[in-house]
Amino acid sequence: MGRKLDPSKKLKKGPGKKTRKQQGAETELAKFITDEDTGSKRLSSRARKRAVFFFFFYLQLLPIERAAKKEKKQKKSKAPDSDEDDDDEEDEDDDEEEEEQESDADMDEEDELKTNIDEEDKFRLPKPEEGLLPLDLKAIYQRIKDNIDLLCNFSTKREEGKDRADYISLLKKDLCTYYSYNEFLIEKFMDLFPLSELVDFLEANEIHRPVTIRTNTLKTRRRDLAQALINRGVNLDPLGKWSKVGLVIYDSSVPIGATPEYLAGHYMLQGASSFLPVMALSPQEGELVLDMSSAPGGKTTYIAQLMRNTGVIVANDANAERLKSVVGNIHRLGVTNTVVCNYDGREFPKVMGGFDRVLLDAPCSGTGVIAKDPAVKTSKDEVDINRCAHLQKELILSAIDSVNADSPSGGYLVYCTCSITVEENEWVVDYALKKRNVKLVPTGLDFGKEGFTNFKKFRFHPTLRLTRRFYSHSHNMDGFFVAKLKKFSNIIPTAPPGNGKSFCHSFMPTFIMIFSLSSLSNISVTKKAIINSQGKKELHTGPKKAKVAKMDGETVKGTEAKKATDDGKASKADTKEGSRFEKKQATKRKTPMKAKNRMGKNKFNKLKHMLQKQ
Repeated sequence: MGRKLDPSKKLKKGPGKKTRKQQGAETELAKFITDEDTGSKRLSSRARKRAVFFFFFYLQLLPIERAAKKEKKQKKSKAPDSDEDDDDEEDEDDDEEEEEQESDADMDEEDELKTNIDEEDKFRLPKPEEGLLPLDLKAIYQRIKDNIDLLCNFSTKREEGKDRADYISLLKKDLCTYYSYNEFLIEKFMDLFPLSELVDFLEANEIHRPVTIRTNTLKTRRRDLAQALINRGVNLDPLGKWSKVGLVIYDSSVPIGATPEYLAGHYMLQGASSFLPVMALSPQEGELVLDMSSAPGGKTTYIAQLMRNTGVIVANDANAERLKSVVGNIHRLGVTNTVVCNYDGREFPKVMGGFDRVLLDAPCSGTGVIAKDPAVKTSKDEVDINRCAHLQKELILSAIDSVNADSPSGGYLVYCTCSITVEENEWVVDYALKKRNVKLVPTGLDFGKEGFTNFKKFRFHPTLRLTRRFYSHSHNMDGFFVAKLKKFSNIIPTAPPGNGKSFCHSFMPTFIMIFSLSSLSNISVTKKAIINSQGKKELHTGPKKAKVAKMDGETVKGTEAKKATDDGKASKADTKEGSRFEKKQATKRKTPMKAKNRMGKNKFNKLKHMLQKQ
């Protein structure tokens, strides 16, 4: 059994499999081993073998090893293993084969990983049958990220034959599914934000904003209040460099709304974004200030704090129930210069006016405070946005009418909302700029993003860049919009008279032309004579003399005005009040039409009715 070896005879063995396989390794190793590593001494044979061993096991992707593996596979395919080597060499070969198999398996796994990564990098739209399959939220979130990455590099990563609209529609559906929004709001947000910021904004809406409080400087200082709260186990920090009275609360061992300091009126629980409109308003001592929508009283008490309880503040709100919180906070915080009233803000100029400054925190859709009210995600649609925008336009005009432009220290209005939609912010301010004698001025806030001067189909006044927008993902506060306007004239501009023509007169020829074009086939009928009930022919040469609107609001018929001038009964002052339109009509019509030949008061409708019959 076994081989017979003669220990006295030492046969000189040739290179084994391992040596043959690793031919040329020493030359490659010399490139990596420098003289500093080896020193002046020459490496021994064992050291060289050890170096080659480590070299091959730590650098597995060398071309020599790959070539050796190919040779081994070729030899295995040509002939079976020979039994020329000793038992020791066979054992070594077995070990080497196991190591090679392991290394081959590792290399195959790496190649598979590389191919999988390459396939995953290419985002592909799901097929119609795949879209019906239920997916978990992790898969949807990964698909959202891949889709946004593809849309940001659309020209290089898009799939052939697919349009951008296909990827956008898929992204919209995934966002609605993952974040529980309706399609209307997702479309609004996709128009407002670039795709790289969209996910950040939606993620920020899922996290509550930090709790912030405002120090009441009428009773204490921020330093003393912070020390008192720290002693009670509250972890807090200053809100930021932009505020001198704000504190942010991280955690507390006691309820923040029930501490002795809170009950004593030393601070007010208030969001960081609510500080901004009052800071932009910048009320001065001794002024007359109106807070048109004051509930629950955080901004009103902040105004009183800045005015040091001087002057007069009128705190108004349309909801009588919400005014109870205003009254409670005023008493708790020690405010003594405020009058509370309950009126509709749209009718407030009829109640009183002449204010130095007005703050209007208009009711809105609440798209900036979704973290506080998640119901906004599915409850708001285009009708709600337009309804809010209409109400805000009425309120801002009333607020402007309540401001006194001749105020020596004021004449300012601050308009703000907790919404981020353009229809409720820039559109409303641009409307006010066209309807009243106001202009936009800087808000005085050092941070925040500029308002839009153009957005999709809207084109706004260039000064709207002075307004400020605040977002939850950028500024770590609720979404907010602030605009500051200055009134430079108390005169309410009216529509231009248009050479004395009223609205009806100026648009009547246009209506007649539109009607005649729409009934082009029956145009010959209008040229024919229309026989009246008495059998007489009546040619219609133009519109009849209608009532003419004067500048003072009175109306006079053209024939009566002409008779008054012919008889000489009217005075010169009365004739001067008539418009140029009346004079032109009087000179053009040489023979006034008799009353019995008239077709009625509204000739246009009468003529239209007759032409329809024809």
